[in-house]
Amino acid sequence: MFGVYLTHPQVTIDPTVPVPEWGLSDLGRERTRATAGQVWVRSLGRIVSSKEKKAIETAATLAEAAGTAVETDEEMGENDRSATGFLPPQEFEKAADWFFAHPDESFRGWERASDAQRRISAAVSYILDRHDPTVPIAFVGHGGVGTLLKCQMMGRSIGRSDQLPGGGNLFAFRLADRCVTCDWTPMEFWQG
Repeated sequence: MFGVYLTHPQVTIDPTVPVPEWGLSDLGRERTRATAGQVWVRSLGRIVSSKEKKAIETAATLAEAAGTAVETDEEMGENDRSATGFLPPQEFEKAADWFFAHPDESFRGWERASDAQRRISAAVSYILDRHDPTVPIAFVGHGGVGTLLKCQMMGRSIGRSDQLPGGGNLFAFRLADRCVTCDWTPMEFWQG
């Protein structure tokens, strides 16, 4: 059986709203609905989401199609960037590049990449260690920690090189041995 780690798609950016409270944009909702129509989604027996609004909105649409509930886990949140607050997109991309390039250092008070990787890896491992490996599962979260998780699962050093832009991507893995079976793929195109 399979597991997937899926990143929320596009959001409505509002500098006056804390980032964890941003919701999906119209495009993000459209992409999530398209993904919910995929056959593999209906096979999901469990969906675990970050507690951030954009992830919960994504998970809820998938859960409705799968006929299951959404579980949330605080430890699945995106890397803590609250020290800087909102950064304009171009400045944010430079900061994210630095975050991945210096995993053991903090960018202006952000959670370190190495710490975020330990947190997301421990959360996913804890859930999978108690999960029935015959039941497909989806984790719904964020691009930053998703990339950190994928690096850990593949035994690679922390890096941003394989991260796709825009969100709404997934990678899959076998539940039997947690081996990654596909690279980042737009969620509405993956066929299971």
